[in-house]
Amino acid sequence: MLNWVNRFSIFCFLDNHQYNYSVASFECLLAAGCKKSIEVQAGNAFESLQNFYNPENKEWIFGHFGYDLKNETEQLHSDNFDGIGFSDLHFFVPETVLKLNMDEVMIFSDGDPVDIFNEILSFPSSISPVNKTPVAVQNRISKKDYVNIISQLQQHILRGDCYEINFCQEFFAQNVLLQPLWVYDRLTRLSPNPSAAFYKVNNRFCLCASPERYLKKTGNTICSQPIKGTSKRNLENAEQDEFQKEYLRQSNKEKSENVMVVDLVRNDLSRFCNPGTVQVEELFGLYSFPQVHQMISTIIGQLKTGLTWVDCIKSSFPMGSMTGAPKKKVMELIEQYEQTKRGLFSGAIGYVDPNGNFDFNVVIRSLLYNEEGRYLSFQTGSAITFYSNAEMEYEECLLKAQAINSILS
Repeated sequence: MLNWVNRFSIFCFLDNHQYNYSVASFECLLAAGCKKSIEVQAGNAFESLQNFYNPENKEWIFGHFGYDLKNETEQLHSDNFDGIGFSDLHFFVPETVLKLNMDEVMIFSDGDPVDIFNEILSFPSSISPVNKTPVAVQNRISKKDYVNIISQLQQHILRGDCYEINFCQEFFAQNVLLQPLWVYDRLTRLSPNPSAAFYKVNNRFCLCASPERYLKKTGNTICSQPIKGTSKRNLENAEQDEFQKEYLRQSNKEKSENVMVVDLVRNDLSRFCNPGTVQVEELFGLYSFPQVHQMISTIIGQLKTGLTWVDCIKSSFPMGSMTGAPKKKVMELIEQYEQTKRGLFSGAIGYVDPNGNFDFNVVIRSLLYNEEGRYLSFQTGSAITFYSNAEMEYEECLLKAQAINSILS
């Protein structure tokens, strides 16, 4: 199926990799081709999207929200370097949608579904790389500079400017020739995660192995599942692996970070959910992924009558887990101290179905690639509090980049 879709200029593939800690709407979902689309920068992007989307058409739409839509929602700006060039907002109505469950394939298309099904089966089932030359990845910020920046951020916290800030750094490579599909295949084999995505808009790709859900709507219920709290797995030693998990369970630092983002998400959801319906369904849930244990909390609410899915995103974007608290101030500090524009990183990729239900991930653990410019980029970050240890935060960034680095090398 992925070999078949790789020839389209625009597509979006979503895969939950059979994780069962939340009720999935599908096993895999693929949108191929483009009937019509909208691609805009921050300014009046949400209004343009609202005009583009017509619920009476009962169509699927897929696409992304870039982090720098903050410039519209919070009247901020972004002047840092961007080597990838995804637009701030892009959505498209696909020509064909394939929805896979464990025992069923559903094909939505103006064409003959049987012809599409047979055409896909005729494509190769194996994936080959363009070349196997190791990619020389560089750090945008040196470790020495990183430690210094964390110290400066902690001074902001001490002065009361903010409580917690998600600080990220870029790893990049230039003049890179690769086969994005091959890299995505290897990435999700090595690090299968429940909010994975393989996304292409013309010559730009996002290869996403995200474990985090930003926002989901099912019927009238809104759900957000922010992640804060990370510890390294030890798959060779079950006792040590359990110890690392127990560290998360007992760590006051990790739990305080999680509580901060839960409070922020509760506040965001209260803007578009009925009063009294926003509640924490699970606090400090511990979940294990291939490289890390994560602390995930689940917040739900009931959507107010008369509001649209676009209202939900506009009122809560960017997500609290990738910013900090208070949100506007930390986004100003992020712009000041980070050296790369986030772009699609820490944005969201997802879909809206014909019934108006939607699901969007958080774009983390992701490789971004500009095929025309041959520029490759991935960013990692961590939550900085006054009690953070800069050396440990740096190591956490490297841990989160481990799967991507191992493939590129």
